[in-house]
Amino acid sequence: MPAGTYDGKRVPNIGEWIMNHGKIPMARYRAYAQEFNPTKYDPEAWVRTAKAAGMKYLIITAKHHDGFALFDSKASAWNVVAATPYGKDLLKPLAEACHRQGLRLGFYYSQAQDWNNPGGAASGGHWDKAQDGDFDAYLDRVAVPQVRELLANYGAVDILWWDTPQDMTPARVAKFQPILAEHPRLITNNRLGEGAPGDTDTPEQFVPATGFPGRNWETCQTMNDTWGYKSYDDNWKSAAVLIRSLVDAVSKGGNFLLNVGPTAAGKIPAPSLERLAAIGKWLDVNKESIYGTTASPFPYLSWGRCTRQGQRLYLHVFDYPASGELRVPLGNKISRAYLLVQPASSLAVTPDKQFSTIKLPATTPDPVNTVVVVEFASEPQVGAPPMAGKTATASSQLSAKEGPASLLDGDRRTRWTAAKGERRATVAVNLGRPTRISCFIVDEPWHPWENKPQQLQLQYKQGDEWKTATDVKSGGTGHLAKFSPVTAREFRLV
Repeated sequence: MPAGTYDGKRVPNIGEWIMNHGKIPMARYRAYAQEFNPTKYDPEAWVRTAKAAGMKYLIITAKHHDGFALFDSKASAWNVVAATPYGKDLLKPLAEACHRQGLRLGFYYSQAQDWNNPGGAASGGHWDKAQDGDFDAYLDRVAVPQVRELLANYGAVDILWWDTPQDMTPARVAKFQPILAEHPRLITNNRLGEGAPGDTDTPEQFVPATGFPGRNWETCQTMNDTWGYKSYDDNWKSAAVLIRSLVDAVSKGGNFLLNVGPTAAGKIPAPSLERLAAIGKWLDVNKESIYGTTASPFPYLSWGRCTRQGQRLYLHVFDYPASGELRVPLGNKISRAYLLVQPASSLAVTPDKQFSTIKLPATTPDPVNTVVVVEFASEPQVGAPPMAGKTATASSQLSAKEGPASLLDGDRRTRWTAAKGERRATVAVNLGRPTRISCFIVDEPWHPWENKPQQLQLQYKQGDEWKTATDVKSGGTGHLAKFSPVTAREFRLV
């Protein structure tokens, strides 16, 4: 309802956090519900739109951090049926539409943060005495019963998507485990709380440089800057960026969860519809290169990405070579290469030791992403890519929206991770020669509820000695440090 504005002033940051960031009292915030009447809501159309965009599953926010339930809940009267003039369950017709149209169904549920049901957690602490209460009592009274309602009252539910596990200890996680045990086929993510890894990892607003080998994962991303509707957020990513983000995730073995923030009337904004339609149009032609594929065998491709299905590689060419020649670091003999949009016409292939060169048409068939199919035998023999240049760069998509979070080690990408049970990460990156490097360090996966700087140091090797970069600046969520350029060959984060 506020759509980013409170008391006539625009509240910074993402729209669905306006109550927290604007420190809106409970009574003032609850008054918005008296105006909430989404008469334009058409769940059948929503599902048709999702399917036309190529989506295979849909996740709806059943309850976000403001505690407002979009369903008929007996555990709290702060819900769409009891607190609004609309007075109808919003989830039931959407669940029925998903089941009718063959779309998998998931529910997002904020299990810990709740700014309107007393006792719920709040990032940064409570700002209204009416929020005070016992957290365990809140879990027992509201969160656990509501999860039970969601899994019992809406037919088959495929996914439960937790978020911000603030203060969720193993004992508190255990309160939910008996319910989950009743639904063994339910997919859950890794945000329930301590000791509950779930089935999927959930990087947010960026595609991890190397994916999460050995884990199922999906990256979630907004189309503009906010998840909930914000009337003046016009910083829309282009359809081309979103298509490439989808391909980037799939090329690293992940799924792509793309957000839509509907208006208070229940309509999907026109810019979202335009981008969904463009993605669907691209997938109609190129779906073979996305669905049922596995991760790329190549650690890095300077011109794009790659997906695989059996003995076929799908080369996704983002940067079309001006020479018309595509160099592929594959040692295997290529039996055939062709454009996915022109399967009857073969492309000329010239082998050269660990590389093959594919002759492309003079002009790009698709300026967003031209897909070239390569057929080969045996397991991929990946050639060692040469150094790409003198500069290695690590950057975060939180600050550079058009680019992935990565560290370029020549033509390779390196992911910095912490060892199990540790609160630090160590990595040594040998760049092969003295190199200037600038980087943003991010906590991965990004946990926005940890609103405190992490104690990290960026070090570089000078001779046989590791030295600490003295100009590292600690940050808050997302950006944890910035490191000005130095000349070195090896770097590590500790």
